[in-house]
Amino acid sequence: MFSHVMIGVNDMNISKKFYDATLGALGIAPGKIDPKGRCVYMTPTGIFLLTKPINGEPACHGNGSTLGFAAETPALADAWHATGVANGGTACEDAPGIRSGAGMELYLAYLRDPDGNKLCALNRV
Repeated sequence: MFSHVMIGVNDMNISKKFYDATLGALGIAPGKIDPKGRCVYMTPTGIFLLTKPINGEPACHGNGSTLGFAAETPALADAWHATGVANGGTACEDAPGIRSGAGMELYLAYLRDPDGNKLCALNRV
């Protein structure tokens, strides 16, 4: 459904370090800086980008927004979470674990990135 997701960041070096580490825990290669100064993470299923806001205003998180990353196993979701905390992220929501509802079990781990964006690693149990 989605071709790409782009989020605004205030400090590209801090954000790239955080996302290289957390996405690396999920098996995604480090981001590359493009000619426009954006950091690009490419996978066979989509593109994730970091950018300084083009209007020159500070980047801010979306209240009520969550960006989810697929984790192949609960162990990878745990590694993503631990790596995120170790690289400038902040744990949020409940501790990583199984959540049940609507006839499904999901393993979820939540973080906020250095700019306050809410992130989730999700494994469909």
